[in-house]
Amino acid sequence: MVKSDRKRASFYIGVVLVTLFAMLCVIPLIYMICVSFAHTSTMYIKFDDIDFTDFSNYIYLFVNKDFGRPLLNSLIVVVASVIVVDLVSCTMAYGFEKKPIPGKKPMFNMVLATMMIPTQVVFISLYVMMRKANMLNTYVALVIPLVGAFGVFMMRQFIRSVPNDFIEAAQIDGCSELRIYLRVVLPMVRPARITLAVFTFNSAWNMFLWPLIATTKNEMQTLTLATSSLTSHLATNYGYPMAVATISFLVPFVLYCFMQKQFVEGIALGGVKG
Repeated sequence: MVKSDRKRASFYIGVVLVTLFAMLCVIPLIYMICVSFAHTSTMYIKFDDIDFTDFSNYIYLFVNKDFGRPLLNSLIVVVASVIVVDLVSCTMAYGFEKKPIPGKKPMFNMVLATMMIPTQVVFISLYVMMRKANMLNTYVALVIPLVGAFGVFMMRQFIRSVPNDFIEAAQIDGCSELRIYLRVVLPMVRPARITLAVFTFNSAWNMFLWPLIATTKNEMQTLTLATSSLTSHLATNYGYPMAVATISFLVPFVLYCFMQKQFVEGIALGGVKG
């Protein structure tokens, strides 16, 4: 009897804690969306100020402030980042795990060691390199910092689980190395690639400091930079920055809704393999 009461009490406490945590996560998002449909000079609003049929804040941003360009820049950067990170990470991970490369273990350890270095530390040297290469204010400059050791480490853990028998069987059938890589290895690590794509998308979409350094032209601004400039110049109406924040939230949210199953599967498999 005592044990059952304790279990019941633990269950209710867990429900309360989960509910409180969910409310802490959801309430700011609801408030952000509500303010985006209001015209207010303060962060305090009343329900009478909210009109969900009034899209004037959103229309103003895209018609008067040309927010379509920063949105397009952000989409180009995230799509390019996902492709480049997937290509580099999977290729390097396959080489480190499945190919007899001399000294691959020390090289892999050196790659892992770079994960200990904060990204912000290399921004100055990276900026100098980009400037000398005349690559500032380009999409290439915005994509390169997103290629790192995390993707290589993550994909290596998954590629390790690919049976060598499959690769040897493909070699016996006369498949080339490229065909084995494309037709055997990559399809078997698809959940991990989707998980890495979601992580990369989120990092590229929310990136702020590096675009602030690497872009000096307004036409190359990403959505995060445009949002910050809007907040500083048009703070009299908080509906504008909240409208941009809502758009910034909806894009990765929709992506996650479509890829939730594969993302969770990749995370779960990664936990088992780790």
